[in-house]
Amino acid sequence: MEVDSDEDDEDETQPPAQSYMSLMRSLVESAPTAKRRKLDHTAAEDKAPAPVSDDDDDEEGEARDPDLVEEAEEDPADPTPEDLFDEDDDLDSTDPFEVHFSEPNEEELQRRLRAIQDGKWRTERVAAKSSRIFLNTPDTGDTDAKTLPSAVSGISDLKLKKKLHESMEPKHPRLDQVEQTIAPLLFNYQDLLYCNRTVAGSEGVRRMTCLHALNHIFKTRDRVVKNNARLARNGGKEELELRDQGFTRPKVLMILPTRQSCVTMVDMMVSIVEPDQQENRKRFDDGYVEKQSKFSDDKPEDFKDLFAGNDDDMFRLGMKFTRKTIKYFSQFYNSDIIFASPLGLRMAIGSEEEKKVDFDFLSSIEVVVVDQADAILMQNWEHVEFIFEHLNIQPKDAHGCDFSRVRSWYLDDQARYFRQTVVLSAFNTPELAELVRVHCRNWAGKARLQHEYPGTIQHLGVKARQTFSRFEAASIAADPDARFAYFTRAIVPLLTKHKARDAAGTLVFIPSYLDFVRVRNYFANNAAVEHVSFGAISEYADVPEASRARSHFLTGRHKVLLYTERAHHFARYQIRGVRRVVMYALPDNPLFYHEIAGGYLQKSEQQLMLEHGQGLVRVMFSKYDVMKLERIVGTARVGKMILEQGDTFDFV
Repeated sequence: MEVDSDEDDEDETQPPAQSYMSLMRSLVESAPTAKRRKLDHTAAEDKAPAPVSDDDDDEEGEARDPDLVEEAEEDPADPTPEDLFDEDDDLDSTDPFEVHFSEPNEEELQRRLRAIQDGKWRTERVAAKSSRIFLNTPDTGDTDAKTLPSAVSGISDLKLKKKLHESMEPKHPRLDQVEQTIAPLLFNYQDLLYCNRTVAGSEGVRRMTCLHALNHIFKTRDRVVKNNARLARNGGKEELELRDQGFTRPKVLMILPTRQSCVTMVDMMVSIVEPDQQENRKRFDDGYVEKQSKFSDDKPEDFKDLFAGNDDDMFRLGMKFTRKTIKYFSQFYNSDIIFASPLGLRMAIGSEEEKKVDFDFLSSIEVVVVDQADAILMQNWEHVEFIFEHLNIQPKDAHGCDFSRVRSWYLDDQARYFRQTVVLSAFNTPELAELVRVHCRNWAGKARLQHEYPGTIQHLGVKARQTFSRFEAASIAADPDARFAYFTRAIVPLLTKHKARDAAGTLVFIPSYLDFVRVRNYFANNAAVEHVSFGAISEYADVPEASRARSHFLTGRHKVLLYTERAHHFARYQIRGVRRVVMYALPDNPLFYHEIAGGYLQKSEQQLMLEHGQGLVRVMFSKYDVMKLERIVGTARVGKMILEQGDTFDFV
């Protein structure tokens, strides 16, 4: 059972294209109000400030921002000598970089843009070795159009800069299965929603995305620098039309969940590029690298992979590449790539309330990578939506732009149709599907890759009766009320009969915090559950509060424990004394079902708190839980459970 949210794209209301002349006029008029650049700064002034310790306060007594950059915006018309790249590549008309950005087929491009603007997409399902691939391409009426790129098996199959090829070929000539799956779509600039990211395969995913980002940056800068040299040699003798730029320099944006995830991405790029120098690397290590381990061995691998090291989710980092150097903490407008968490970038953009908003540095982003999107979903997803709403908007200020060098599709306000968006996640969710539906308008098309799921229910590691109960909801907006009504009507009576004598050891797992508050208030105030003592652990509970709730639940002082998905995500508590699990709703992460329904009951059996095979799991679901349900019960079963007339399904 697949739900393809891409098929029902709504028509997009398109803003009128801004003409070249009117755009130039508006930006030139705004230039006097732009921040004045300091073009004659010394080498010492050009360096980023030294790292600041946590207790070092500024003049107003507030801690300084460790990512603060005090650097003037460079004049793009005057690149520094070390910015020159080696002239080592001949022009290749079959290079996807040329086909997608520099020399697209104008007739085909216009047909595809019209299809996108009319909301017309064609969906194909392609069989693959380890994944289901759903391809969406603009429906131009050409049924013979080729949509799936040619397969790749090694580094030599990729159109790489010579420098990158020479670096990668000796170290990693052959691609593994994960790399072979995603590389064709990545390097052909198609949007990608990859829903199969695992801890074991994360290095391959990271290697391909970093290699692709570097390849794009190097080809972009190489083209600009070579054309600068052509113009210098020409000396104005003949008129040259060299369209090779965007409005601003940053071309790649990587949205990551933690500082440690930024470290792993940066280190992968360093291992690929092997620069002679790394400017401000010590400051980067001081602010981002945390070497001490802070977890016990019982934490699962995915938890340690995400939260090991520096797990701060507030950061942003500009990085600039030259021929022999990587510079950390470069000013955004001087950077080639921006690494940021959703919160860090949202704070950098600013807000209307603060009367300081700047998102011009996002105007010319051509590749966006959202890595570990499943972890970012556990943060504030609204920040991600906010960022995408501010991508590829024509800038308010000129920022020293040479408009005679700007690509025509930038001037025509079509940059969002050329941007490649790559979302990497362990699983798909409605939020990710909606992000792709609304913000992925790539004229090269988009693809979703995900596994066939065998299901988690048969791999719990403990014998337990698992009962899945379907309730009806008229719409997705009505789902919360219908879920709560079913819970109070069908589940609560099982807890309250015989004055709650049988309720002891019941864990109620509630993914949504809003649902958690509603259920908590019900247990606290409703007379129907007056005999049911309860405790609660949410993502906002501090360590003493959570420890107290776990202790009372273990001793039986509290018969019911309410537990949220984010609390489990951020802490992975080992809760003892569980005899019955009630899933108010299924978790997005199927590992959580295994750990809670399987791990907790298994621990109770091992500690002789529960007789073997007497554990119970009760799950509530509606048809709007189809994505979550598929990962838990398996692809083969989900269709019957959603569509059959019966509403109760037992698994032992």
